[in-house]
Amino acid sequence: MVNKKIKKILVANRGEIALRIMRTAREMGIRAVAVYSEADRKSPHVRFADEAVFLGPSPSSQSYLNGKKIVDYALKLKVDGIHPGYGFLSENSEFAQLVEDAGLIFIGPSSKSIQIMGDKLSAKKAVSQYKIPMIPGTDVAITDLQEAKNTAKKIGYPILIKASAGGGGKGMRVVEKEGDLENQLQRAISEAKSAFGNPAVFLEKYISSPRHIEIQILGDQQGHMVYLFERECSIQRRHQKVIEEAPSPVVSEKMRKEMGVAAIKVAKSCHYHGAGTVEFIVDEELNFYFLEMNTRLQVEHPVTEMITGKDLVKYQILIAEGRSLDFGQEDLTINGHAIEVRVYAEDPQNNFLPDIGKLRTYKRPQGPGVRVDDGFEEGLEIPIHYDPMIAKLVVHDENREKAIQRMIRAVQEYQIAGLETTLSFARFVMEHPCFQNGNFNTKFIELHFRPKKLKSNFDKNEQEVLAAIGVHFYRKHHSSNSGISEENNISLWKKRLKDG
Repeated sequence: MVNKKIKKILVANRGEIALRIMRTAREMGIRAVAVYSEADRKSPHVRFADEAVFLGPSPSSQSYLNGKKIVDYALKLKVDGIHPGYGFLSENSEFAQLVEDAGLIFIGPSSKSIQIMGDKLSAKKAVSQYKIPMIPGTDVAITDLQEAKNTAKKIGYPILIKASAGGGGKGMRVVEKEGDLENQLQRAISEAKSAFGNPAVFLEKYISSPRHIEIQILGDQQGHMVYLFERECSIQRRHQKVIEEAPSPVVSEKMRKEMGVAAIKVAKSCHYHGAGTVEFIVDEELNFYFLEMNTRLQVEHPVTEMITGKDLVKYQILIAEGRSLDFGQEDLTINGHAIEVRVYAEDPQNNFLPDIGKLRTYKRPQGPGVRVDDGFEEGLEIPIHYDPMIAKLVVHDENREKAIQRMIRAVQEYQIAGLETTLSFARFVMEHPCFQNGNFNTKFIELHFRPKKLKSNFDKNEQEVLAAIGVHFYRKHHSSNSGISEENNISLWKKRLKDG
């Protein structure tokens, strides 16, 4: 167990999360070192830091994913610990091990915990000794077609093929009938191998209209653990969250406690310490099933901070120092309601295609109960190389109805010009009756949002050529942990070439 005062940290990330970590560090009297790529030379997180070091060219494979270079800089600058943020190297067990081997503190869980929970099959095996609800399916990789057919018949169609090392919808296929199984299995295996370097896939019963609800946990190195309630994350596009809230509008006190206890059991199954999130799929009857554990800080962590009053980054650092939690489960209560909108440089009226460009106008909303976590300023470019999220807009009020109205006001007040953003979509969601009454699931966009179809200047053959260009660019410059999906990168290049 580590027992050392952290006086200086290196934040191995960029943009809004780097700034968010550094602000807490400054409040704790801890010096912060920023890292940056060529694309981020003018980024606010670079100027905010006490020190900053240049990692290399803009592609993340040559900068933010260069773990050895980051550790070398940390040693040279005599930092005590490295905070990975989220994305990039945050769930890379080899990087965590590299940090540990260098005698530095990894501000997160152990490399072993990351390794166990980073693979969905090993995670299933770890939690199998506990009475945790699991989706019916296999707990080993499926490679044989006949075995897949037998399993599918047993659990019943429709089924879901999932990549063991997957995330963000990659290597995931829904199969409605046996006749489609062989083709979809081959495609899932190929996609998993291409995206993650691991072809292992498994089968699960497909829950057709699920909600996505997750539990935030904190655990110290002495074995004390608490859950900080739930977050509702069901508004998604392309299997990626766009709007989150806490608490969930459908979770009762009884269900909340049951999910919290289950989440703690999951965390204990891999001897977890630090901040982590246990994700659950919830069906139409509100039965919940373990999905996976994210061994890092989540993008949506601010909504939990708003309803609990706990700074999760502060506790990550204190736990990394070897300190015990200074509160117990009985000390935690839910205060009001919080909602987070991810503001992306995407055009919701054109299938959420990325719309990279310069922020000609950028004015943040202000006022009571409004928080903006961002990493950009007016006049800066949104780089092509990373996830196109501009900011996280978070509001808090005494109840859900008032929080929704506050978010509508904040969205109206947010001024961004120079590119398309998802702010208009956020307002659409806030004003939709199904969202307002809590009657929604992960298919909200599919069921309720009808974007305008913009006519392409290219015919089908030209679109295929552009897609191939996008694939080549992505595979040459990015890994699966780069923070931008292959689909987004392909779409972005198609749009850029279309626009000239």
